[in-house]
Amino acid sequence: MTHEEKKTAKIVEEMTMFFFALEATYIDTRIERKEEQVIIRVEADFDPAYADKLSHLEHYLNGQKNDGMEDIYWELAGSGDPGETSQLLLVGMMIDQAEITIRQNCVKMCLVRNL
Repeated sequence: MTHEEKKTAKIVEEMTMFFFALEATYIDTRIERKEEQVIIRVEADFDPAYADKLSHLEHYLNGQKNDGMEDIYWELAGSGDPGETSQLLLVGMMIDQAEITIRQNCVKMCLVRNL
């Protein structure tokens, strides 16, 4: 497995743990590998009591990508407490774009990582 595949797996792990922390009962993840990018789609429900944890999700995931930080810290993704801001910021540094749609108790995300 290459480092790029491991990084993708870490992103999926972190987002899965994030939604478990929001009491999700349904998490669907799809990965599409293309020549020059990886697209990760996540759909999950959440307990409405945790809706406030979603309020800054787009801000954290659409932060500026930092290849230098990513190269050093990518292995730490998934290692902290689920839903920690630092973990979401790390995922944001590892991806190039995040599209997030939140409706009632459902979240749909499309995370794009250019290779």
